[in-house]
Amino acid sequence: MKVVQVNGYGGVEQLEVVERPVPTPRAGEVLVEVKACGINNTEIWMREGAYGTDAQSGWKLEGVQFPRVPGSDISGRIVQIGSGVDEARNGQDVVLFPFTSSGQEGTEHISEDMSFIGSEYDGGYAEYVVWPAELCYAMPLADYTKSAVFSVSGLTAWHMNEQVQLQPDQTVLVTGANGGVGSLNVQIASRVFGATVIALVGDLKTEEALKRLGAKHVLSYRSEQLAEEIIAVNGGPIDAVLDVVGDPLFKTALTVLKNGGKFCISGSAGGQQTNLDFRTMYLKYLTFYGSVLGTRAEFARMLDAIATGKLEPVIDRTFPLEEAAAAQSYFKETGKLGKIVLIPNQN
Repeated sequence: MKVVQVNGYGGVEQLEVVERPVPTPRAGEVLVEVKACGINNTEIWMREGAYGTDAQSGWKLEGVQFPRVPGSDISGRIVQIGSGVDEARNGQDVVLFPFTSSGQEGTEHISEDMSFIGSEYDGGYAEYVVWPAELCYAMPLADYTKSAVFSVSGLTAWHMNEQVQLQPDQTVLVTGANGGVGSLNVQIASRVFGATVIALVGDLKTEEALKRLGAKHVLSYRSEQLAEEIIAVNGGPIDAVLDVVGDPLFKTALTVLKNGGKFCISGSAGGQQTNLDFRTMYLKYLTFYGSVLGTRAEFARMLDAIATGKLEPVIDRTFPLEEAAAAQSYFKETGKLGKIVLIPNQN
């Protein structure tokens, strides 16, 4: 089978298209023919060594075992089952829950042994992948490409919204609103939880599209009076922030939060370190949440929301699997709206 593997930490030159044997599912596992794989910051940061505390780290601090096949937002069809798996699962169209864990229900995502597909396991930049049958869920939409954009980005966004416990009478600020997680934060906050959404983007050309997804206001983070504009359109301070940017918007976010407000971060694409005046935190009674992925119960609730039409896929562009390096480079460009998806056998 054809795969794209990462040979070591570094730039996109570390991505290589190679041939590998098709893997064989073991007991409790299934072989999935990959039909689509969405791109996330996760696999780019894994390649760049951006996780953890040193230059060479992956999802876990001990680093990635190279070569590794990245990719965690996967849809496909089960084409072979291992022992102990129900025969009825053969031929099922599925999306993959993206990590394994021994954690109890509701704490799977914070278990010390949480291991991520595409980092600790070979992932979806391939024509086939093996995965535990119990972590393969029925595809929420009939289209493989549309179904492939939710697993990681959607679960991340869903968990962020549940953590801050959004209410219909509240206003939430969504940073990076045109990205994979951000565009889903806009939808989930507005369509599922009923909150008022202020979306932040760099380029206002996505304004109308984001309003269609549920944003009430769309502002440019490039404004020199951003904090004042946020407070003005809301008629006062806001209730919560869902952030994937990090340092560049951190000070503004704390400024516009009301007393008792909540700040949830699940990414730092704009900067991984910042300055915090603790007085701001305790004098405003702010609550901070660090957020990564989510639980299987949340995943199931998200899939139900997709299947019932509350959430829709937002796709910017697709690439053939062989062009993974170009796709990752394009992913880092600004001004896009939604997900970038790799398609095996697109040519």
